[in-house]
Amino acid sequence: MFQLSEETSADWWEVEALYDLCFAPGREALSSYRLRDGVPPVPGLSLVARDRDGILAGAIRYWPVRVGDSPALLLGPVAVHPTRQGEGLGALLIKDSLARARIAGWDRVMLVGDAPYYNRFGFWKLEGVEMPPPTNPDRVLGQDLSDGAWQGVKGRVTRWVG
Repeated sequence: MFQLSEETSADWWEVEALYDLCFAPGREALSSYRLRDGVPPVPGLSLVARDRDGILAGAIRYWPVRVGDSPALLLGPVAVHPTRQGEGLGALLIKDSLARARIAGWDRVMLVGDAPYYNRFGFWKLEGVEMPPPTNPDRVLGQDLSDGAWQGVKGRVTRWVG
């Protein structure tokens, strides 16, 4: 029903329009966007979902960050067009992209989001991981992509440099 493919530069503005539609005005003022400034999304993990007519139905992006001295993926945003919500597309984007992240050799992933939604994908509240303010620490969630990857990883989340 949906075709998943890697996001390309040709998709960028269409994906941005989807994010504008799905999220509140001022979404780019969130602290997670400061971690993305000037850093390209991770190639191969940022995906678009199109229906059989080629219409954009959903998108997900990943960004490299550091937690203390450890590399991590920052998942988000993920969005599904309002007319396609409830069809399992968000879950498809999350599961497929997490599988790709494991294959690509990433060890850990994090996000800022609602635990009741993301727990079903294996995310849990991270302790000792500090997102830039103002971020509610109860919404900072993580998942091991390799066994024990978050064990002992603590500190501030900072922009990826090199």
